[in-house]
Parts: sequence; C-alpha cells; structure tokens
Amino acid sequence: MTHHDTDVLVSADWVEDHLEEFQSDDSDYRIVEVNSPESPDEGDFPSRYDEGHIPGAIGLQWDEDLSDPDQRDILKKDDFEEVVGNHGISEDSTVVFYGNGWIPNWFALFAYWEFNYYGHDDARVLDGGKDYWVNENYPLTDEEPDFSAQEYSARGPFESIRAYKDDVDKALEAGIPMVDVRSPEEFSGEMIAPEGLQETAQRGGHIPGASNVPVKTNLTDDGRFKGADELEEVYADEGIDGDESVVTYCRVGERSAIAWFALHELLGYEDVHNYDGSWTEWGNLVRAPIEKGEGGE
Repeated sequence: MTHHDTDVLVSADWVEDHLEEFQSDDSDYRIVEVNSPESPDEGDFPSRYDEGHIPGAIGLQWDEDLSDPDQRDILKKDDFEEVVGNHGISEDSTVVFYGNGWIPNWFALFAYWEFNYYGHDDARVLDGGKDYWVNENYPLTDEEPDFSAQEYSARGPFESIRAYKDDVDKALEAGIPMVDVRSPEEFSGEMIAPEGLQETAQRGGHIPGASNVPVKTNLTDDGRFKGADELEEVYADEGIDGDESVVTYCRVGERSAIAWFALHELLGYEDVHNYDGSWTEWGNLVRAPIEKGEGGE
C-alpha cells in the first residue's frame, strides 16, 4: 500500500465508502470514468464504461468530451463549463477520476490535469484506476446516472501547469529538464506511436536532451502509484529533484499527465509543465530538432 501526504490520491476503499454520495443527485461528490481509446489487445482493458463502471460514475471520452472538436486543443473554457455543468458537476464538487487502459488511469490523469488547468478546486484520482477496482472485485454497475445540470464557472485557465511549443524552445535553450514518458522504442525512434493508435507524427525520436522515464515507472505492479521515496529516486536518477522547472511530454499529452501528476501533485514539485502538444506536434514540425537512439544524456 503506497502512501502520500496528499488527499488528491484516494484509495478504492475510500471510493467504496462514498458510493452513496457519488450516486446522489446532490453535486457534492462526483466520480468520472474516462475511457481510453480502444486497445489493440482488448484483453488489457477491464471493461469499457458501458460494460460496467463504478456506481454513480459519469462516463467521458477523451476525444469526444474533453477535446476541442475543430482544433488540436483541449476544450475551450466555455465548452468546458458546458460539458462539466451538464454532467451534474458543480464548482464545489469533489470530483474523483479513474480510467481503464493498458496503463491504469491512462486518460483519466489527462482529465484531472484539464480540470486543474481550469481551476477546479477539489479534484482527486482513484489510485490504481479501473484495473485495480475490477481486479479487487469492488462493485460495478451498468446503470448510467442522470444528474441535474449545474451552472459551472471555471476559475482558470492556469497556464503555469501547461507547456507550449515556445516553452519547449526556451527549455531547450536553457537546458531545463524534459521527461519523455513514452516507451523506449518510441523514444529511440524505432516506433512512432503504440500499435493501433491513430495520432502519429512524420518523424520518430525525441526532443534533444530529454530523459526517458517510461510512464509505468511511476506505478507498482498493481497499477497504484509508487510511494514518495521511490518516486523521488526514479526522478533523482535523471537529475530531477524539484529545484528547477520540468517539462513532461509523450505522444498527445495523456501519459505525460501521469508523470506531471507524480511530480507536481504527489512529490509537490512546484514548477512542472505538461506539454500536451507532445510528439504529435514536435514530430511534425518543420526543422524541429530531433534526436534518435537512447540519447537524453
């Protein structure tokens, strides 16, 4: 059992103790399942939302519900407010995120990051995600909630947790640490994207100087986050100790949101930025510098 001195990471037992509140039309507590894209090996998924979810859970899709439909971006502020409010979430709700995937909480942490970007006060994550919930035989249902809509007014955006292409240019120039959380095969350029996923790039490789810390390095075998001491050691081995800025990135910003969460929320490193443009932006840019091979030293 891992432990962190923060309430942003909640246990399956904690969620089970609050199931009644999550199913109430009262908006104090909401729980959200964020489905990952279909995996090439569907056996890796404990289930899709419509096949069974935590009682009271709202089902959201990363591409359909949390992304701008016309532009490569997260939701615009007005659209975010509309989506969140229409699902019965208020500004004062305690919102817990979880998800499935070949990485536990694969896109759920991206949703958590997006809610933080827009300034939601009380957002949390189910440790271990749906994988742990299902594997440990916690209750599931196929009943979908129908909560009363809420008026939602976002406080953000808070740009301090986000990085853009210009920020990466500055990080390159200043020698600011960058953490590439993709697989070693993606990092080296041997593979551009995981098999079966459509978001890709023209070139493989990594941003020059980046360290490769594959996302599962943050997790234990059962999908829960490693303890603070272990996480500190993982990143200290790459020269990252919270004393300077850090940029995390992956392919579309979802895996790097997991590393952002570990560094910023669990370890309390203040100046951590998720580059959600990630490799699908950088690997498509004309004349953007790219390294191949192990690199990152």
